[in-house]
Amino acid sequence: MSQEQGKDDRHHALMARKKSVVDEKIAAAQEERGVLVINTGNGKGKSSAAFGVVARALGHGMKVAVIQFVKGRSDTGEEGFYRRVAEMFPGSISWHVSGEGFTWETQDSARDAAAARAAWVIACGYLANPEIGLVVFDEFTYALKYGWLDVAPVLAALAARPRLQHVIITGRGAPEALIDAADTVTDMTLVKHAFKAGVKAMPGLEW
Repeated sequence: MSQEQGKDDRHHALMARKKSVVDEKIAAAQEERGVLVINTGNGKGKSSAAFGVVARALGHGMKVAVIQFVKGRSDTGEEGFYRRVAEMFPGSISWHVSGEGFTWETQDSARDAAAARAAWVIACGYLANPEIGLVVFDEFTYALKYGWLDVAPVLAALAARPRLQHVIITGRGAPEALIDAADTVTDMTLVKHAFKAGVKAMPGLEW
């Protein structure tokens, strides 16, 4: 047997074992229900990952709602794109820019809290609507971190949502109670960021 043939045989055996393990896991995962996903951590990409899933859901013909809890600007690339999608496919996606902007810019805790509570009222409407297949709470963790919303009623609303509805929550410092309630949690770790090297936030990449 040649060295190359031996390498091929070992690879084939490895992939066969791996396929067996994967097939077993797929066979065991038969429950169909909505999934609660949290993208947290200090790294870049939490919201971007969520908006990628928005495209995926729309591609499957699902209706989507996005509520942004901190962002106060309405000139981001993702919002502009999905607003055009909404124009082409009415009723496919609803987008709410509900924040007052970053807390270090507003410097008004009462106003930030009021904005968060108003956004939560909107969010609860979507959580009660079985026609909405995916709801994204962008930068929602800050509303909990700063005490603008209580965790307990949030968890109750999430638990009571329609069975097949998915929810994605983004933001740093997700509280343990929210993480415990979630099905999928990703902690995005910061390794390097261009901003720290003096590169300004660039359109099309950062916003």
